[in-house]
Amino acid sequence: MFDLVAFIPRAVMQGMPLLFGCTGETISEKAGSLNLGIPGVMYVGGICGVIGSFLYEQACTGPLNPFLAIFIPMVSCLLGSLLMGLLFSVLTVTLRANQNVVGLAMTTFGVGFGNFFGGSLIKLTGGYVPSIALSETSKFFSRHLAIADNLGWFGKIFLSYGFMTYLAIAIAIVTAYVLKKTRVGLQLRAVGENPATADAAGIDVNKYKYRAICIGCMIAGLGGLFYVMDYASGIWSNDAFGDRGWLAIALVIFTLWKPNIAIFGSIIFGGLYILHLFIPTGNMAVKELYKMLPYIVTIIVLIFTSVRKRREDQPPESLGLPYFREDR
Repeated sequence: MFDLVAFIPRAVMQGMPLLFGCTGETISEKAGSLNLGIPGVMYVGGICGVIGSFLYEQACTGPLNPFLAIFIPMVSCLLGSLLMGLLFSVLTVTLRANQNVVGLAMTTFGVGFGNFFGGSLIKLTGGYVPSIALSETSKFFSRHLAIADNLGWFGKIFLSYGFMTYLAIAIAIVTAYVLKKTRVGLQLRAVGENPATADAAGIDVNKYKYRAICIGCMIAGLGGLFYVMDYASGIWSNDAFGDRGWLAIALVIFTLWKPNIAIFGSIIFGGLYILHLFIPTGNMAVKELYKMLPYIVTIIVLIFTSVRKRREDQPPESLGLPYFREDR
């Protein structure tokens, strides 16, 4: 039997890193910046949070302070992700380098950065297992409401998550509102659609691009922290993050650049990602086909939106194109 009550929480947990990454990438793309470095940003966010947590646990001789156990990894994660965003901004906005090349280079750099410092911390622990266990810190990230255990299936499906799950959903909702309903969101979308017209209207194009990229990277970096501290229960292993960063970028297309839809899209993607674990089959070839489902769905959606050609379902017109004011 397919256990839906067990499947949905797993799908939600699997999808939240994607939601963080998708929301961050959506903000960047709405400003016209195609940031293919999101996988590297999420990796850097994860390892920076691990470094902060590791140093705090090593320095603490008694019980961990709940506030500091959450605050230090989150600040470390946000700072590391912010630096990645600033790097991408300088290269693509100020120096007008090719965004595709810079993004791919940042992904390679981010993974190498994470593996280097992750391997260094593993050596410092002196353990025989090639991983870092931050289980004490992880408890504060994964702690859920005690009442959830007494509410049966409702508590398990809706209330059995750590605070970062609800933070991801809240950020997506706020982002959707800002982009759609506020003056800042309107100007940001104008920069992504036609930066020359936005510049002529008095909008500081570079400022909006810098802010969108940096804020987007900080949000995406939280996805890496969520994966380590909540999903993986505080265990860091090199290269364990997998292709979640690329799935987050694919989710942007799947949700048509709408963060509120990304909430449900991330859960769907998370469910497709782990579907092979819940469908009993002894055929390994069939299991591998199940693993392909998120990518197949993305391709189908891309074809569908291309055929329909509805303007509201298309990416920003200036996505991936550098803006040079003198070309107006």
